[in-house]
Amino acid sequence: MTATLEHANLCVSDPHKTAAWMEKIFGWHIRWQGPALNGGYTVHVGSKSSYLALYSPAEELAEAPKPYSTKGALNHLAVIVDDLDAAEVAVKEAGYAPMNHGDYEPGRRFYFHDEEGVEYELVQYD
Repeated sequence: MTATLEHANLCVSDPHKTAAWMEKIFGWHIRWQGPALNGGYTVHVGSKSSYLALYSPAEELAEAPKPYSTKGALNHLAVIVDDLDAAEVAVKEAGYAPMNHGDYEPGRRFYFHDEEGVEYELVQYD
């Protein structure tokens, strides 16, 4: 049996704003949007086969726990891109700062944080 990740669900302040930069950087599209759990609002943004559900609750969001130190906490999300150099340009144009560049077998990568504090890893495989 083989399993494939279909989606992950993130709490964000403004799902439309987050989806907009994801469309520009990742080339994704909005698959669905509308009212969601507990009076919140969700935007699904991604590809044909997978997506991120960007959820904004009706009440104010609490601060996220410290990454890499809290059981069950999200540390980062990794996204495979076809052209890491072009993706880095798009990340900079969106106002984010690429960091922790690395080459490794079988590819290259770098990371950045969005305004929500979520860490993203962009990877290009050789």
